[in-house]
Amino acid sequence: MRMHSEFDPDDNFAQSFRTEHDLDDEAALEQVVWQLLLLINPGDEEAAREQFERWQTAMVVQGGDDPIEPLADVIDWKSGFRVEVADTRALVESLEELASRWNLHIDWGVEDPTDDEFLDAADAESLIGTAYDRLREHHYTLWVRDAGHDLHAGWITRSEDNEAMRLVASALGIDVRPGAA
Repeated sequence: MRMHSEFDPDDNFAQSFRTEHDLDDEAALEQVVWQLLLLINPGDEEAAREQFERWQTAMVVQGGDDPIEPLADVIDWKSGFRVEVADTRALVESLEELASRWNLHIDWGVEDPTDDEFLDAADAESLIGTAYDRLREHHYTLWVRDAGHDLHAGWITRSEDNEAMRLVASALGIDVRPGAA
């Protein structure tokens, strides 16, 4: 009996699938982005659809090189946040805006979380931790994504979607963590 000379024991199934049936990369990317938008717009498919259409347009305009930057642009202050590290006011305001989509108010432990004295004494990490804790009380998770050393960015999902968020973010190459981590 003759052995096939190109047998690779580590690749037994290489010829099992024909390339014309492989999943199209652009279609796969769109599917994963759509899933992310559904997760960060829980119960609001219309908002997800509008953001998806804006993301598709932005991808065409930029040439489709980086899907994350256009995504961050279309969700900013609607279903996501992206603020400078030192801008605690923008952080509080953006998280309040996101939480208000579900009629939630984050208890920051002060009467006026936009008070200059409070904001001057606060740091972004502790504010993110407080928001995470308060949102968990209502079964939501605050996620923070890697946006570089000078920005804080992220979004809010239902807590029941935590595993799905990890999978979808990983598929997009987005490094996310819960806000308290």
